[in-house]
Order: sequence, then C-alpha cells, then structure tokens
Amino acid sequence: MSEVRHPEKINRVSNPIPKKPSWIRVKAPTSKYFQSTNKIIKDKKIVTVCEEAACPNISECWQKKHATFMILGDICTRACAFCNIKTGKPGLIDLKEPQKIAEAVFELGLEHVVITSVDRDDLIDGGADHFTNVIRSIRKLNKNCTIEVLTPDFHKKPEALNILSSDLPDVFNHNLETVPRLYLSIRPGSRYFVSLKLLADIKKLNPNIFTKSGLMVGLGETKEEIYQVMDDLRSADVDFITIGQYLPPTPKHAKLEKFITPKEFDEYKQMAIAKGFLMVASSPLTRSSYHASEDFKVMQENRVYKKI
Repeated sequence: MSEVRHPEKINRVSNPIPKKPSWIRVKAPTSKYFQSTNKIIKDKKIVTVCEEAACPNISECWQKKHATFMILGDICTRACAFCNIKTGKPGLIDLKEPQKIAEAVFELGLEHVVITSVDRDDLIDGGADHFTNVIRSIRKLNKNCTIEVLTPDFHKKPEALNILSSDLPDVFNHNLETVPRLYLSIRPGSRYFVSLKLLADIKKLNPNIFTKSGLMVGLGETKEEIYQVMDDLRSADVDFITIGQYLPPTPKHAKLEKFITPKEFDEYKQMAIAKGFLMVASSPLTRSSYHASEDFKVMQENRVYKKI
C-alpha cells in the first residue's frame, strides 16, 4: 500500500449512525488543564491515540493530564473496520520519539503511563524494539512511573517476544477487541488465537507481570460468546478485562448493531469477577486506557488480597 487512506474514504458500505442513548454523554473540552495537556503534546510533536482514534473520553482524561501516547507513527498497515486510524504505508520511525515521550511523561507528572502503537507489519520485528526503547527512556527519566503498553499482535514476527522480554512493562495489554466469529469482518488482518497466545506467552515470560485485554460490544456478538472469550482469557491467565460500547467513528465503519445498557454492562462485570479476573472495567464509555492509573492500583491491591 502506498496511498494513505482515511477510514471514512475506504470503500465500505455506509451505515447510518443511530442517536446515542441518554447514558452515553461526553463533555466538550474546556478546562485550562485540558489546554495544558494539549500544549505539551503539541510542543513535543507526539501522537496520541486519544485524538487519532476519536476517543470519547479525551476531555475527562486530558483534564487530569492523562494521555495515551501512540508510537511508531500515525499510519497503520491494517484497516480494521472499527478503527479511526489512517491506513497505508507508514513513514520512517522517529528515533527521537522515546526521549520525547519520556520528557512528556515528566512534564505531565504522570504516575502511570499508557503507550500504544499502530500496527507495523512492514517492520521485521513489528516495532517491538521501539517499544523497549520507549520503556527504557521513560524509566530513566521517571523513576516512580509505572508503565502500561497496549501492543499489536506481532503476527508473523517471531523475534518480537524475545525483544520485548528484555524490558517488560508493569502492565502488558493486547486487545482481543471482539469474539472469534466476527474477526473476518471486524479485524480481517488479525487472528483470534494469535492474540490470545501473545497474552499467554507474555505471562509465561514473567508470571508477575499484569496482563490485560479489552472487548468492544454492540457489534452483533452474543452474551454466550463474550462469556467464552472471558474463559479463553482466564485460560491464558489474563488479569484484567475491559468491556466498552463500540461507537462507530463514521458511517463507513462497522455497523453498530446495538447499544448495550448499563445493566448489561454490570452483568458482564459480575460474570468476569466470578470467573476470576483481578480487575474488571465494564461500562459504556470504558476504553483500554480509561482510568488506567486507578485500575492499576486496584489490581495491585487485589493481587495482594488474593495471595493472602
């Protein structure tokens, strides 16, 4: 692929976006703290998934000076039907990015930072080495900051796991996104069991690391399918699950089949707790990095309680 394509211009069926129900409300960014976060990010020329993926929680998070940094550029080599990130042939890696990220973490005063990336199928290691460089740079400048990564699946990148094992973060997150039946239409470039194996392999590398995965609901999945995914994640010894409402960024994205009610989200939460997850976040506006700092502390407390 040589041409950069915006998701709304990809040749897909147009699906009208239904009106949001009363329980999904997003505040407009207005506070001085939001502007302060925005300035640091723009001055450092850093990409955030908050902006690129049109996250509904950007106002709340940036007002708290929380941002999820997206490394390895803003062009993805895949074209998932739910995602708002551009697809095409990415440019060269910014070798100064690890230091810029570390400086931004310091200036924002973060105690917990989330680092994610686009898929880089064009790189021999899928970008794994760059992830480790970012982790090292953050730890060098921010001694007390815990680090969470949200990575691609590194499909057909056999060296990625060896590279990542040298500098593992405090939390390793990789999202399954949806149920296996919907992968062909929602995540055509990915494989369910490749993603599941990545999470299991990371836990085997270091049993003390927290592992995490997330799901979108409202794409036509059944409750039984979600419960099966929960079982699969627990079989891989995953500690934390996030479940949030899928909201199509444009009519050209995957069709929204249903708005899940707060009651149904609570049912998912109770089932996940019963299945043994250390931490569960399940609500309409839950996203992978939403309240990540607070959730990390809860996971630590729950692990201690579980050992006792």
